[in-house]
Amino acid sequence: MDKVLIKDLIVENQEFVENVSVLPRTVKIEKQGNYVFVGLRRAGKTYLMYQRIRELLNEGTTVKEILYINFEDERLSEIRVGDLSVILDCYREMFDHRPIVFLDEIQLIEGWEKFARRLADTGYRVYLTGSNARMLSSEIATTLGGRFLIQTVYPYSFSEFLESQGITLRKNMEYGSMRLKLKKLFATWFYYGGLPEVQRFDDKRQWLNSLYQKIFFGDLIARYEIRNQFALKIIVKKMAESVMAPLSYSRLANIVISTGAKIGRSTVIDYVDHLLETWIAFAVPNITAKLAEKESNRKFYFCDNGILNLFLFNPETRLLENIVAITLKRLYGDDLCFYNHNIEIDFYIPSERWAIQVSYSLSDRDTEKRETVALAKFSRFMPAERLTIITYDEERLIETEGIAIEVISAWKWLLSISVPGI
Repeated sequence: MDKVLIKDLIVENQEFVENVSVLPRTVKIEKQGNYVFVGLRRAGKTYLMYQRIRELLNEGTTVKEILYINFEDERLSEIRVGDLSVILDCYREMFDHRPIVFLDEIQLIEGWEKFARRLADTGYRVYLTGSNARMLSSEIATTLGGRFLIQTVYPYSFSEFLESQGITLRKNMEYGSMRLKLKKLFATWFYYGGLPEVQRFDDKRQWLNSLYQKIFFGDLIARYEIRNQFALKIIVKKMAESVMAPLSYSRLANIVISTGAKIGRSTVIDYVDHLLETWIAFAVPNITAKLAEKESNRKFYFCDNGILNLFLFNPETRLLENIVAITLKRLYGDDLCFYNHNIEIDFYIPSERWAIQVSYSLSDRDTEKRETVALAKFSRFMPAERLTIITYDEERLIETEGIAIEVISAWKWLLSISVPGI
């Protein structure tokens, strides 16, 4: 490993992070903790590192104490796990400090976890980012030995998106002259998602497509050595079209086979796991299902509406349910589920006793009846103290069969909640 190059990068990155501007995101960081920031590519993990560096500099840390390395830098394309110690050696030859270590996209280095564990064991403060959920596999988690805290980084929530547009959030801002502007901005976020970088582009769809191609060919095809690219494309498209309904591995296999391609159920399982590992999608289980069905017949949602929208025609109903799914996942994590046994309930939060239906509009009486009847039936045999229907832009209170059902527009609901951290 060329030590001159490494030393150049150390100083170059110190100069960069000292002056980079960031839009602060709300996240609580334990000052003495070591962190792994994980999430979808371009969700803002690197900028969260920059934000943490800025906080440290404001608290009195000098920039010379910062050791930041981005492993997506093409000048480091040949680096291997054995070279990671050389980076520390180079730093020690230049500075007398014990550095605070920031390693960006560390998952690109095979075997990185043992090096990270050694840093933590020897008293370094360490921050890592990665775009692959395999960083959190049981084997790696065992190696890290509880030395690191895991922080998932999501694309901008609606509130964060508004702040990125220079709008200061305040009470009752959804009323009066601001209402029309909020609804217009909500439409942009609704169709193009919350990835921070997409906001800079006029042709947002083109940028999103370029990002997806990078994820597809770089993070999926190349990393997992996938041979059947066509089958994977069909699986992604079907998952996108089915975000509102449970989808089994067998069903996915049959769909791929119907196109003329050959694929087995076990390969479908692997491909879906890879999609979850790269944070393109996440799964929500059926609370009524047996253990095997909970894993094999789940609902799949995409981590960003902009990427989901690449695959859809007349996308509004799916995009709305996807937004609700993302938000509830951020709020309640693994407590999020759905109910599908004789009646269908889009989302259920057992700890909150909260049942939620998502409907783009209730203007059709049959639609309103279907959604309200399902919630009323559900509340008779499952703990449900709160019943909600989330729409695109309708709101009222429905009273039926002695129960109250809150109808709220998605954009108002999103402004009314506090999404924890990022």
